[in-house]
Amino acid sequence: MAGHGYEGGRLDLPFVGISTFGKRPYVGDWSAIGAEVAILGAPFDSGTQFRPGARFGPRGVREASTLFSFGHAGAYDHEDDVTYLPGWVRIVDIGDADIVHTDTIKSHANIETGVRAILDAGALPVVIGGDHSINIPCIEAFEGRGDIHILQIDAHLDFVDERHGVTRGHGNPMRRAAEKPYVTGLTQVGIRNVSSTAKEGYDAAHAMGSDILSVRQARNLGPQAVIDRIPRGARVYVTVDIDGFCPSIAPGTGTPSHGGFLYYEVLEMMQALARRHEVVGIDLVEVAPDYDPTGSTAILAAQLLLNTLGFIFHARGFS
Repeated sequence: MAGHGYEGGRLDLPFVGISTFGKRPYVGDWSAIGAEVAILGAPFDSGTQFRPGARFGPRGVREASTLFSFGHAGAYDHEDDVTYLPGWVRIVDIGDADIVHTDTIKSHANIETGVRAILDAGALPVVIGGDHSINIPCIEAFEGRGDIHILQIDAHLDFVDERHGVTRGHGNPMRRAAEKPYVTGLTQVGIRNVSSTAKEGYDAAHAMGSDILSVRQARNLGPQAVIDRIPRGARVYVTVDIDGFCPSIAPGTGTPSHGGFLYYEVLEMMQALARRHEVVGIDLVEVAPDYDPTGSTAILAAQLLLNTLGFIFHARGFS
């Protein structure tokens, strides 16, 4: 990659330069994306019901991702004996959707426009939030593009229909997704403890085809068995709320919930998913960097995304 590593005449260490995702090229023209993967920031957090701050998630995750940009092509994993994300997997950062303060509809429309541009380019959309409401326009961008199944990693069910007139907040996205005729089902993993969704929300989720697993249930099954519950042949969209992880390793979020997943539990689910299914899109949400002065939450998010992309493209034959 031009300008990276010794070949370009610069060492270009992680703390040098501009913080695009993984220090990949920035593409400002959404009609000329030309890549296998496009990163889009969605710095919207007006859907939060407790602590704001996820609007800074895209910047925080991008900066953390530079840790994994030491100039050499690919990432060698000695356990798998695979070099993931070799240089011919083109990843670009297309910047952020424009956010209009206090205007959820316009902000969501701008996010949807960005995801549609990525899909039109034939690239895999990876959207960094922002609160979980940004999943709503992400899923809406898939209208007319075939059926999808949603895998959600989260502490909360997010299946509220409406609360005081709010239908597009961060407690609503999975309900809005389940209403789409092209969303054939949801696998909701990590759901635990006292939730933002009342019992009627759980009843509605089950009635609309959701498969709901707590952290303890998922651990008892194991990562492969969790993924095996997704119907074979399904095209899968992945939405990861960082509060699906235990706040002992991911405190930088607005609604932490103890008892969450540890890193390898989710990583192994992502690897199993990539081997078994076509992954058509990813969003990762609710990273609020200011609640974690160590920066480890953002590093966790960046590391999970890069490893997941490695698994996806290795399964597609990019190795």
